[in-house]
Amino acid sequence: MRFIVATYNANSVRSRIPLILEFLKEYSPDVLCLQETKVEDSKFPKLELEGRGYKVVFRGQKAYSGVATLSKVAPDDVTYGLDDGEPADEPRLIRAKYGEITIVNNYVPQGTSPDSENFKYKLRYLERMKNYFERHFTPEDNVLWCGDLNVAPEDKDVHDPKGLLGHVDFHPEVHKRFFEIMKWGFVDVFRKFHPEPKQFTFYDYRVPNAVKRGLGWRVDHILATRPLAEKSTDSFIVLDYRMKEKPSDHTFLVATFEL
Repeated sequence: MRFIVATYNANSVRSRIPLILEFLKEYSPDVLCLQETKVEDSKFPKLELEGRGYKVVFRGQKAYSGVATLSKVAPDDVTYGLDDGEPADEPRLIRAKYGEITIVNNYVPQGTSPDSENFKYKLRYLERMKNYFERHFTPEDNVLWCGDLNVAPEDKDVHDPKGLLGHVDFHPEVHKRFFEIMKWGFVDVFRKFHPEPKQFTFYDYRVPNAVKRGLGWRVDHILATRPLAEKSTDSFIVLDYRMKEKPSDHTFLVATFEL
């Protein structure tokens, strides 16, 4: 059975409804993970998305953060936040089970600047994510960690590795914590199929002609535990959605599996 998963930082789900509906029609993913929905739950555009035949679970707040997971089949065991006794930060994480696969849809804090309290919070959040996976799963479980993780893992994941080193998304301390989670048992599904450089999911609005100039970052990810990664058959970035009318500054990342 073919199983298609996609992830997309919408940067306001209500502003991006036309693009999301177009993507659902074109690619028909079984699951689509959205981040930065930027809307409180009472105003989430549930009806528009359900009108395309998708079940929707979501948790949000006004103006920033927010996650939503769309699926063709209703999920089981839906939970929100990190359930570790610290602030739950529910608008950043949804965990849901689809058959034998558990999908963790995650929006990791960006961190603002390396000298800020927000950056300290980001580092702590990544430590909490490692604890979260250790607490709920084993590396032999079928788990996908999807979303805007605000980490560009390697030099080839940014357009200027020397100039950008130390940025909150390309920082040695962030890399350290990210790779500790990866070592627990995740495989970068996109890199399994595309080891080449200059493969980006994010192009800053503030940079003129960023897409045409190749000035991007790869901060959106679909990561799978090894048993599930072995069943992956493809992964790709859908770059043209970054160049459509009224786009997000991110674009869609897709992975396919044969289960």
